[in-house]
Amino acid sequence: MLDLLLRDATFHTMGVERPVARRLGVWRGRIVGVDEQLDGLPARRVVDLGGATVVPGFVDAHVHMVWAGLKENALSVAPCESVDKVLAAIDQAPGAPGEWLDVVGYDQRPLGRHITADELESVARGRKILLLHDSGHACVVNHAVLAELSVEHENGFLAESGMAAARVLRQPYSVAEMAAAISTAAAICLSEGVTTVAEAGIGGGLISHSPVELAAYQRADLPLRVRLMVAASLLRDLGAHPGDDLPRAMDLGIRTGFGGDRLGISALKIFADGGMMARTAALTSPYAGSADSGQFYADPAEIVAHIVDGHRAGWQLAVHAIGDRAVDLALDALADAQRRYPRTDARHRIEHAGAVRPDQLPRFAELGISAVVQPGFLYYNGDDYAAVMGPDRADWLYRGQGFLDHGVDLVGSSDRPVTNGAPLRAIQFMVTRRTSKGNEVGPAEAVSVAEALRAFTITAARACRMEDSVGSLVEGKLADLTVLADDPHTVDPASIGDIPVVATAIDGAIVHGAPLW
Repeated sequence: MLDLLLRDATFHTMGVERPVARRLGVWRGRIVGVDEQLDGLPARRVVDLGGATVVPGFVDAHVHMVWAGLKENALSVAPCESVDKVLAAIDQAPGAPGEWLDVVGYDQRPLGRHITADELESVARGRKILLLHDSGHACVVNHAVLAELSVEHENGFLAESGMAAARVLRQPYSVAEMAAAISTAAAICLSEGVTTVAEAGIGGGLISHSPVELAAYQRADLPLRVRLMVAASLLRDLGAHPGDDLPRAMDLGIRTGFGGDRLGISALKIFADGGMMARTAALTSPYAGSADSGQFYADPAEIVAHIVDGHRAGWQLAVHAIGDRAVDLALDALADAQRRYPRTDARHRIEHAGAVRPDQLPRFAELGISAVVQPGFLYYNGDDYAAVMGPDRADWLYRGQGFLDHGVDLVGSSDRPVTNGAPLRAIQFMVTRRTSKGNEVGPAEAVSVAEALRAFTITAARACRMEDSVGSLVEGKLADLTVLADDPHTVDPASIGDIPVVATAIDGAIVHGAPLW
């Protein structure tokens, strides 16, 4: 007997044999089947959904949960309307001398320049100020922090490894604080129909919060599914047997695949460059109107060593590469790693792939690499990104159809909290390629609604190595469902992002929204 029979709805299953269904059955948290597969099966509960649209629970393949949760409750200076207003907000914030003050929502672009260490010091009152750039790749600190770093940075602006050093000083956050932040971020995800996320880096690097960050995920009462990427800096020589092919590894040899459906270890996160918002993404030619072409996150030889050793040790790799110069480095290193240590089904990923040249597209396909893009970046920042790339390169930004045309897995994600994480808004941009201001960026890269939905469901699940459990509404999968008030296939594409999420269910049980069953 079924536990639940849902009917009178349009189920976009993402399945090959039956992409659309009208009924769906659930037993013990899993999908039994759809339509005629359910004929003759009684159900304890039958629910008519009144013509609603149901899709698999969205999979967000690149998020930062602790950062997102902490940001919700931190002092924010957004929108950055003037230097004086930013400094006034910091001046009025509570905090005793010697304490750290985390400040979020900082973006230098509306200000026309970066705030300086001198200006922060003028409102610090003895506190250590960490003014975090919205990109996650830079910060500004006051002189009290610079003194502890023992670095020569008169202006206080720190990017990439410099920012990482400042964050190490600030850490560790407590497990309780991180667990609370995870719960806050999870609630927001569920409200947007997201049931599975991939946390893009714990334990080290730019966005870590503690060397024991995994403990926070174990302590948190996770209401959704989480796959954890771990920082490549955690790998070290463990003295494994020479025949084990583990030149460097995490403690106990843990790697991709450890864990269960609710919480598990996914990829090894490796940074190759910075971010476009901070102007540190590594490009082959300078940003428009500038002599600067960004930077690698670390010495290229060190980045390549992490990629080769991680691949050899059996990890799925998630290489952060935004600029085309960084993409070249990542592709070359991944190709070299596969040549030297052949593996099947490695499923390596390039995170962001923000500026990809036409000649790089076939290399993604040849190497079997997924492109994990963030369409929301262009919805919210596309006008700026197009301007700094210039007209000759704007069409390279966060591609869609170009990847699909070359047979590359197009994976949707948000990178929350860098921008709003709602999948429907990102799907809208993938279809229209129009920014929040109504301007088109790379219109030839627009994809169909069906392909955009796949990017945030079954293709994202595959990139997270979870396609056997989530991402489609077919027999045997976990019953993770998102109920929408309208159908993205039939509404005006410009309004897809405005479709309300009516309810979100995990294992067949509603965890957010209307109590439909």
